[in-house]
Amino acid sequence: MAQGFHIETPRGRVITVKTKSGNVTAKLEWKSGFGTEKSGDFSKAQKFVDSECLRYMDPLTPRRTGMMIKSGTLGTVIGKGEIEYLAPYARRQYYENRGGSGQRGKKWFERMKTAHKAVIIKGTQRIAGGGG
Repeated sequence: MAQGFHIETPRGRVITVKTKSGNVTAKLEWKSGFGTEKSGDFSKAQKFVDSECLRYMDPLTPRRTGMMIKSGTLGTVIGKGEIEYLAPYARRQYYENRGGSGQRGKKWFERMKTAHKAVIIKGTQRIAGGGG
């Protein structure tokens, strides 16, 4: 006769069985719909991260006509997890811009991350945990 135990939670359950021969097997069963629900929360969290990155980078991104900033908005698919600037000169500006007035200058993503990482992480955790 097999012996074992099982743990039940609102998200699913874990069942272990030990046979007479000493073999132990464990089985994880997710609650119906749990994966879909979590995928939706993760998707919302990724959209939040992408849009917040663009928003916080705006005042740090070099700007002459505003086209490079717009190329980031147009080139980024919110929720994909990648920020893409379509302007052909964006890469060079990212690494070589000498700055100018105010906060605008090179490596705007790195500078944005240093200043706003904690706020973005906190919001992401709230959303991914299903809190918003």
